[in-house]
Amino acid sequence: QVQLVESGGGLVQAGGSLRLSCAVSGGTIRGYSMGWFRQAPGKDREFVAAISWIGVSRYWADSVKGRFTISRDNAKNMVALQMNSLKPEDTAVYYCAAAFGASAQAMIDMRGINYWGQGTQVTVSS
Repeated sequence: QVQLVESGGGLVQAGGSLRLSCAVSGGTIRGYSMGWFRQAPGKDREFVAAISWIGVSRYWADSVKGRFTISRDNAKNMVALQMNSLKPEDTAVYYCAAAFGASAQAMIDMRGINYWGQGTQVTVSS
């Protein structure tokens, strides 16, 4: 059974940075598009960023474009989300997701997702 475990969340001041990691166990991430999503209190889960399985295609939500970077290391079975210039509105639980055989673009609409992590809390203070 494939499991995704996020880490790296925490409390940071506005303007600061955090790096989230997603470690995958129980299988290889080769062949999976990987993505990050977030859910703020009282709001629906939303797309943040996605990357194709060979890392060529990447997509970001408009709200994070230019501030967040998604990367992956297939050899280490890990995906990362570097978050810079954080804002209070970035506060949310961040989830890692894996979609086998689906395009990274499809993850924008949460299509084709096979696995979700449990999430890691990110809190940005003003």
